[in-house]
Amino acid sequence: MFFIVSKLVQSALLPSNVIALLAVLGVFAFIIRRRRLAMGLLCISTVLLILAGWSPLGPALVMRLEDRFPIPELPASITGIIMLGGAVDTHITSDRKSYAINDNAERIFETAALARRYPEARIILSGGASHLIIGEPLNESEIARRILIDLGVAPARIEMEERSRTTFENATQSILVAKPISTDTWLLLTSAYSMPRAVASFRAANFSVVPYPVDYRTRPADLRRPVSSMAGGLELTDIAAHEWLGLLAYRLAGRTASTLP
Repeated sequence: MFFIVSKLVQSALLPSNVIALLAVLGVFAFIIRRRRLAMGLLCISTVLLILAGWSPLGPALVMRLEDRFPIPELPASITGIIMLGGAVDTHITSDRKSYAINDNAERIFETAALARRYPEARIILSGGASHLIIGEPLNESEIARRILIDLGVAPARIEMEERSRTTFENATQSILVAKPISTDTWLLLTSAYSMPRAVASFRAANFSVVPYPVDYRTRPADLRRPVSSMAGGLELTDIAAHEWLGLLAYRLAGRTASTLP
């Protein structure tokens, strides 16, 4: 239930959706001749569109998350790598019978690189069906597994966690697969902007991991200039809203010990 509610609420509160809804309500207000209300709604949606689409607001909020955990100095040996799902589009992959990798593809390629660097390390792919409609024949972990094998990773090294649908479940289900002990060193690999929520979840599950962020979206120069395209700005603002709302929701639900670890 938490998964369904969180998906619906976060989608409804994404800035791009809020802006569009305000604009639609403004047009409707014009139609029913509520001119003052219509002008107010359209003005608000326009201001929000400019802030979310062109200002450095989105980059600043994403950068705050990305800078929370720096890339670590890698040790001589590790126990294993946990790669969180989110790098593939299961719907398109299933329909087109061709791998569809999204903007988080660095997770897969960096996992392959780390697998070559640490040939004895275990590899756990964590992620099941993260969509609301059940019935896809392939899940995130299975698709990522096939891609890693094509990239040269031995199939016997790859372990699967296919039950999780949220970041919190990534943690609670991965610990059942990994069965870590106190002397283990596990790398947690996910996008830099989602690493705070991932770390908070793994800490709540008492699974000690070393954060290994990838897939950066921002750089310091982004704070000193407008975003080059409105689409890009809205995407970053939506990412920021999704993650910050997720951090807050996890904390309020008692799933994590701190809002921003």
